[in-house]
Amino acid sequence: MTIGDTILEMLKEEISEVEYNRYVKQMSFLSKASRSDLAVFEVPNPLIASWIKNRYASKIAHLFEIKTGTGREVNIRVKKAKGVAGKSGPAATVAPSEGPKHSMLNPAYTFENFVAGSSNQFAYAAAKSVSERPGQVYNPLFIYGGVGLGKTHLMQAIGNVMLLQGKTVVYTSVEQFVNDFTRHLRNQTMDRFKEKYRQCDLLLIDDVQFLSNKIQTQEEFFHTFETLRSEGKQIVLTSDKPPKRIAGLEARLQSRFEWGLVADIQPPELETKIAIIKKKCEINRVILGDDVVNYIATVIDNNTREIEGILSKLHAYSQLMHQEITLDFAKNALREQLQEKSDNISIDGIMKTIAKELNVKPSEIRSKSRSRNIVAARRVAIYLARELTPMSMPQIAQYFGMKDHSTVSHTMKKIHQLLEEDENFKVKINELHNKITAMPPETV
Repeated sequence: MTIGDTILEMLKEEISEVEYNRYVKQMSFLSKASRSDLAVFEVPNPLIASWIKNRYASKIAHLFEIKTGTGREVNIRVKKAKGVAGKSGPAATVAPSEGPKHSMLNPAYTFENFVAGSSNQFAYAAAKSVSERPGQVYNPLFIYGGVGLGKTHLMQAIGNVMLLQGKTVVYTSVEQFVNDFTRHLRNQTMDRFKEKYRQCDLLLIDDVQFLSNKIQTQEEFFHTFETLRSEGKQIVLTSDKPPKRIAGLEARLQSRFEWGLVADIQPPELETKIAIIKKKCEINRVILGDDVVNYIATVIDNNTREIEGILSKLHAYSQLMHQEITLDFAKNALREQLQEKSDNISIDGIMKTIAKELNVKPSEIRSKSRSRNIVAARRVAIYLARELTPMSMPQIAQYFGMKDHSTVSHTMKKIHQLLEEDENFKVKINELHNKITAMPPETV
């Protein structure tokens, strides 16, 4: 077994079986192309290369360091198609995890590739300002939000701007920072640790919430923070929560995290999700019709990181089965991943979701009100109750206090007509449909 195969076996123990079988298992270690400072892997297509680079390249570099004692640059190549002369396709590269100039930045994370919308506009503008005037405005910049909303993208976009200016950029996670600190402390090489983290122009730290209750590491991080900021060097931090809500964080660190600017990223609205999918398709050269794009936007949760995996899966299925990616093809390919739970859906659960999404009360939907927005919500509720529950039209009519099922029948015809004529309405209905079917059984 080669060292590369050993590393992949180590990685297998740290990730889910599904992701290993879907992506990592398709990696091949190229021992002849590799060196003591370079590890080269080959994968079947650009989407898998991009996925592995974004999710695991830095981890692979770290595993090499653990196993061999030295960092390696990790290079992900795309296997050339049969009958095509020339070298393998474009490579996805990550720098080794040692040395003062290492960054491990994803070159695809740029401001040009970031889709800004109302949910992330403030954080985007702040990150752009920092990239234009590092160390002068918003230092530190603290970006927080849920998983897969773009925090790391914005952080690394700043880093990529500064790399082009010849600046020294260090990007790492708190986990890596802790591991480096522990290792250098144990080996009595703290001078090398300080050189790495304190002699840079830009320090990017992901997931600072994991500093929680790590007292000794917090002490070292505090001094690193103080050194960099006193020298006018820029610091950018990300977290899943604002500084005040990070339990087990020293008060002095909390206050310093709030010195510059704290910017949050909210879950994207439907229009932004559609724009993100189209941008990802453009980057990865995947062709999807608007109906497929709209479908994906409605079925993914707020975690936009899912998009890369969904596109990779659709592309792989399409290539293997030699079929065009139509709407029916996409639904079939993603059926297991979406895990629809229609059998467990109740009309009360439908009402709660519609009321929340359309900003009305469940009691108003069931009332006799003729207000335009309430009538619209009632029609949608009737339609989804008929589509997603085993209730008959008379039962639905009784639930809404109607005389008979004729009103339900009329409503169904009206909704079907709107679905045929209004694409925006169709997308909204699909979004509600998939939010309801994706909810845990006890909530619906």
